[in-house]
Amino acid sequence: MTVRANQLAALASAIERVRRFDVPADNGLRSFFRAHPEMGQHDRAFVAEGVFALLRRMRSLTEIAATSEPRKLAIAVLVREQGRSLRDLEPALRSADEAWLRAFKARLHDALPPAVANDLPDWLWERLGAAYGDEERIALARAWLAPAPFDLRVNPLKATRDEALAALTADGLAAAPTPLSPLGMRINGRASLAQHPWLVDGRIEVQDEGSQLIGFLVAPKRADMVVDFCAGAGGKTLLLGALMRSQGRLYAFDVAKARLANLAPRLKRSGLSNVHPQVLEDERDNRVKRLAGKIDRVLVDAPCTGFGTLRRNPDLKWRQPESAVAELAAKQAKILAAAATMVKPGGRLVYATCSVLPDENEAIVEQFLGSHPAFSPGNAAEDLARANIALDTGSTLKLLPHRHGCDGFFAAVLERSR
Repeated sequence: MTVRANQLAALASAIERVRRFDVPADNGLRSFFRAHPEMGQHDRAFVAEGVFALLRRMRSLTEIAATSEPRKLAIAVLVREQGRSLRDLEPALRSADEAWLRAFKARLHDALPPAVANDLPDWLWERLGAAYGDEERIALARAWLAPAPFDLRVNPLKATRDEALAALTADGLAAAPTPLSPLGMRINGRASLAQHPWLVDGRIEVQDEGSQLIGFLVAPKRADMVVDFCAGAGGKTLLLGALMRSQGRLYAFDVAKARLANLAPRLKRSGLSNVHPQVLEDERDNRVKRLAGKIDRVLVDAPCTGFGTLRRNPDLKWRQPESAVAELAAKQAKILAAAATMVKPGGRLVYATCSVLPDENEAIVEQFLGSHPAFSPGNAAEDLARANIALDTGSTLKLLPHRHGCDGFFAAVLERSR
């Protein structure tokens, strides 16, 4: 398909905007599109696809292109990542571009250092090697270079998964059950469901399969008192509420008012009446203290580097410095310790991240258990089996995109005995 000059210029401008890395890539693109209201839906899709393709492969493309100039990187993305031919690009190219493009194509098969070839910062490449070994590291890095599938979850208060799959299929969407979550559905390829009636009225929600599995580890009972301690926009909150059949009491806590505000419309359409969103000042807020020793189930979906989500958020690998790992680990430890005060004897605490780094996962749990003798490790595989989910990654849940097809997640079940 022919690329027009204004499309190439728009892609280059969007790359320049997003590559500031002052905000998440999604937000940067939204800002760019607001500044260019004349762009149609087709051109917006062209730009968004090109920007995210660059973010996934930015290091190797910049190396091969021998420049960081946005226009040339836009051409590089179109040629190497999208397979556009010279004929496709001719209407948009200048004479100087053609000479550069010939040189770029001649370098396409040049050998690159491993971290460059796999499009990761050196520090992250080294940490992954230490954690997983070379073979697993390469498989994980390559999985991150592909876009994530589009996962959905049925709201069991309003429909069954079979009903949802039938409705999506009838609308021409290639939807299939997710292999692990009993509530999940997966659409491979691009899908625009923002105005789909099932999403609008809360019968389905957008949620990665890995995120769904964490809800089954919390395993709330109908009459329980439950806290989602870092609720954010509430994806896991809504699942927990549905698993409780809208009974009991479910607190959705977060320190960010704006994030929690995004839960309101989702909560309204979900049909849940047991969810109570509350903004906290910090993890030691008086609301937390008043619940000390009273809660059956507490979920800590801790703030983290988010590297498990690099297929859908590739900018994170360029936005996060290595120093962020230690900073986040300190915050994670504080949040987990504060959340633990709410768990009553016989209750359950689930610590989860969407990171794949041991510093944010196993190390935090080990540190916590060492200083909280009332808690002991549970068994994630056994808990999932009780929910008829056939997945055994050991006593903790460890999800990796190249192994399990979903985002990377970690979760540990911690039981309070006294």
